[in-house]
Amino acid sequence: MNEESHGVCRLALVQVRKEPDDRSEQITQLLFGDHYEVLSYSTDGKWLYIKIFTDAYEGWIDIKQHHAITPEYFNQINQANFKITTDLTAGILYKKNPITILLGSIVPISNSELFKMEEQFAFNGDAKSLGQKREFEFLRSIAIKYLHAPYQWGGKSPFGVDGSGFTQMVFKISGYSIPRDTNQQSGCARQVANLQSALPGDLVSFYIENGNIGHVGIILEDQKLIHASGSVKIDQLTEEGIVDFESKKISYPLAGIRRILANN
Repeated sequence: MNEESHGVCRLALVQVRKEPDDRSEQITQLLFGDHYEVLSYSTDGKWLYIKIFTDAYEGWIDIKQHHAITPEYFNQINQANFKITTDLTAGILYKKNPITILLGSIVPISNSELFKMEEQFAFNGDAKSLGQKREFEFLRSIAIKYLHAPYQWGGKSPFGVDGSGFTQMVFKISGYSIPRDTNQQSGCARQVANLQSALPGDLVSFYIENGNIGHVGIILEDQKLIHASGSVKIDQLTEEGIVDFESKKISYPLAGIRRILANN
């Protein structure tokens, strides 16, 4: 049981579900390299209830997609400054098998000589150190790589992403950790008083139909906003909210602005 108490994703993408059932809704995803704790098993033994290390998000994964690691290796991963991929897709050779991985995947390549590698990897692509904090220009270049990605509830990849998954991944690749859900993101980091005080790279939250905060995006230059609504797209941002590029109407009223980037 000790070996099964922790795991790491060794597939390009794994769905994390609300309930232990293939028909249950996807609430988030694991990308290659994401590691997690196993909290419990389903009664039929076919599903694992996990807690993702980076954002403490919990949900169910198919046990056939679980890759068990020791608690010692789990702790080594926590301490190592691995690389995070910056290509839309990249190729790795894992135990002599080629795998295509996606933007924002974590590869166990570290500059630390103290880290003992337990698995065989060869990586071909662009990446940066996971903990290295980057400036707005880099963040913008990553956000643009998701442009036109289709909206997908619970998605975190350039081939299907939801609003808060998009913002979380863009900041993660840029070196900043923010929560998974929209309402959590709307309260993180430093508050910005108003749109006039906002800077490119700031995180913006918006109200939805029921009056709750339910949408987020990232400010670009010239009060433009990149966000996932139908697909990842760029719209105009005003004090009232998002002005949809096509309809010219307010799609989401403005709720608040938060400053994530350290150099903003």
